[in-house]
Parts: sequence; structure tokens; C-alpha cells
Amino acid sequence: MKVLVADDDHATLDMTKSLLEEWGYKVVGASNGADAWKIIQEDDAPSMVVADWRMPGMDGDELCRKARTQKENKPLYIILVTAKTLTLGDKVSGLTAGADDYLTKPWALQELRARLKTGERVLKLQMELRRRVHELEQALVQVKQLRGLLPICAHCKKIRDDKNYWHSVENYISANSSAEFTHGICPACLEEQITRFNDKKKKSKS
Repeated sequence: MKVLVADDDHATLDMTKSLLEEWGYKVVGASNGADAWKIIQEDDAPSMVVADWRMPGMDGDELCRKARTQKENKPLYIILVTAKTLTLGDKVSGLTAGADDYLTKPWALQELRARLKTGERVLKLQMELRRRVHELEQALVQVKQLRGLLPICAHCKKIRDDKNYWHSVENYISANSSAEFTHGICPACLEEQITRFNDKKKKSKS
């Protein structure tokens, strides 16, 4: 997974990048909030961000707000890092801005890794949810195709598509939905067939 690490302290930035790379992450670094925001806007932007709360150019709160308002359709997990003791107001401010989690410096290696793993799980769930929503949207499109006005032959019961081709009811519905068919015979048709059979037998005897 690709992670953006943003910190204006170069020693902290280099150390964090090295650690994450050892843990198997692909890491991109930024030394200020403005550069971090540029990276988040890229097409192949990281899905996870570990950003210092106080940075020149753009602080963590503003970075979160921009990411949530302008990249709302992209799965993104943001961890804010700060050196100061967080008050309740700080926590509320960061979470309201759009942060998913926070860390206080100096952080323990195990804690950082655990929070990254939590972010991975959340992102995987978000991506799976998006995939299922997309599948449902596609299914809804197919259902809508069967709800409009369908030209059907009054004699043979074939259905005409939008390219002016005629299809059997079974073929048309199979092509435009996930429905499958099993064939049987209704009581009215069964009675009609029996009557025809009996009529043929009477004619053959006479």
C-alpha cells in the first residue's frame, strides 16, 4: 500500500519513511503541507497519509478539510501526528476536519504500525463497499432496461431491441438481466394441448 508521510522535520520524515519501507509500504515524502496536498491530488495518490499537525504552508486541519471536500470520492485514511499534548478541543478539531486517527510524538513503533494496520483494514472495507455499490448500480441499470416500453410482436411474442433486431422473450431477458429460465407448462396451455390431442384422436377414428 502507498503511504504519504508529511513532516517539516527532515530527520523525523526520513526516519518514518525508512521504517514504513521496512514494513513493506511504498512511501512518498513531503516536507510541508502544500507539497502534501499536491501529492494527494495526483491520479496515483497514496491511500494513506501520516501528516504532522503543524506544518508550514498548510497545517493538518486544512489538509484534511481539502482532502475531504475535493477528493471525497477517493478512499483516504489520514493520521495526524503532533508533538503537543492533545486537548479535547484539539481532538475534536482534527476529527471534524476529516482526520481518521492521530498520534502523539514521540510515538512507539508498535503503536504506529498498529494504527497503519487499522488504516489498511478500513481502506479495504471502503474499497470493497465501493465495488459492491458499483455492482448494484450496474444491476439497477439492467433492471431499468426491462422497465421501459418494450415493442413485442402480437403474434410470435418476440421483443424488438433498440437496434431493430427481434429476440425471443427468453433471449432478451437473459441478455438484459441476471434472470435464468426453467420451462414448464401453465394449466391453461396444458388443458388446450389435451383438448387438441383428444380432437385429433376423434378425427383419426372417424
